[in-house]
Amino acid sequence: MIKLITIFLSLLLVFSWGTPVMAQSQQPSITQEQLKQGDELANQAFAATNAGDFATAEMYWTQIIEQFPTNAGAWSNRGNSRVSQNKLEAALTDYNKAIELAPNVTDPYLNRGAALEGLGKWEDAIADYNHVLELDPNDAMAYNNRGNAKTGLGKWEDAIADYKKSNDIAPNFAFARANYALALYETGQIDQAIRQMRNIVRKYPQFADMRAALTAAYWVKGEQGEAESNWVAAYGLDPRYKDINWVTNIRRWPPSMVAALDKFLKLK
Repeated sequence: MIKLITIFLSLLLVFSWGTPVMAQSQQPSITQEQLKQGDELANQAFAATNAGDFATAEMYWTQIIEQFPTNAGAWSNRGNSRVSQNKLEAALTDYNKAIELAPNVTDPYLNRGAALEGLGKWEDAIADYNHVLELDPNDAMAYNNRGNAKTGLGKWEDAIADYKKSNDIAPNFAFARANYALALYETGQIDQAIRQMRNIVRKYPQFADMRAALTAAYWVKGEQGEAESNWVAAYGLDPRYKDINWVTNIRRWPPSMVAALDKFLKLK
């Protein structure tokens, strides 16, 4: 399964567009030529997404929907392209349609939950993630995303439990490990949080999020050399971490972590 990372929300999933996710009883017979054309449009949509051109991706998914209106994957993927443009209400409409067409598939619920988070509808998002876990109790993404929604409610200990469960299921799920480390920091478990961050960076040295987190944590501890070293890497990988508003409202770091980074940035 291809993952579409939207760092300002929880993670979204790209949903296969092809015939397995169609409501076959409603879909008229489809020719091989039509399927080939659909595949070409989907490939163009994925290419546009990879290039960060989400408006163009949305256009291609719309063309697919016009030809295959009962294709749940196309609706869900158009919702993803709309989330990436912050068109959250429109995305919800797409996810609702995908769920109507494929009620037992987890991806649209995960994606709708992420859009609901973007609207600050934490309880509704949690309800979607809970439903995913009813369908698949070992869905690491659902635990991670539910943890994110719980942080929106200030339920940090509950979030830690979800991040840990996500990491237990999928030890290489780097974002869940990162979120776990940030939540530890927020709950005052500073040394353990830094240890987690260092372990993540050791395994994923290009992970800007944890480089920036180490910058903030080390700066507050008075370890300026370590802070500066990690900042050079973090800023080189992703300059958005210099924007404290982005870190606060889009990446949604915990308040204590934001405050620590802000202290570093104000002296830069």
